[in-house]
Amino acid sequence: MINSQVWDLVVVGLVAGTMAVSWVGLIIPIFPGLNIIWLASLAWAIYHGFDFPGWLFFSIISMLMLGGNLMDNVFISGKARLTGASWWSIIVGNIAAVVGAILLPPFGSLLFIVLGVLVVELIRHKNFKKALATSKEMLFGFGWAILARLAVGGVMIGLWVIWAFVITPTM
Repeated sequence: MINSQVWDLVVVGLVAGTMAVSWVGLIIPIFPGLNIIWLASLAWAIYHGFDFPGWLFFSIISMLMLGGNLMDNVFISGKARLTGASWWSIIVGNIAAVVGAILLPPFGSLLFIVLGVLVVELIRHKNFKKALATSKEMLFGFGWAILARLAVGGVMIGLWVIWAFVITPTM
């Protein structure tokens, strides 16, 4: 029979490994890394219990996940909207990003979102320079979104590390 310390070590390893892989995966635009980091912390909370301060840490991690997912969309779409991109080009670009991620992983989504916005804006304005400028801003928004996801994911993981190893150590 395996004692509780071994189980604790296995669970910590699984949660930490899942979080680490998910954090690295945040550079892939359609990979739901923040959600997976959140699920890993939920698994930890279920295993360890929702005692205080665990529920507080989990609540903060949950708010970060929700905010990070919202912020991701704001960065990507917001930069393009600042240059006058239509909602249609943003929607087409996002659909193209999903197709690109399937066809050319891991960075096809980045290529396809830019091409999707470029094509729609070119049709809309019949001006290649304007369409290219809008696509470029969408690309910059993508870059900022990746940096924001990495930062939020890092904070989420940092909170879990404090929760697991400082506040309520099990080993």
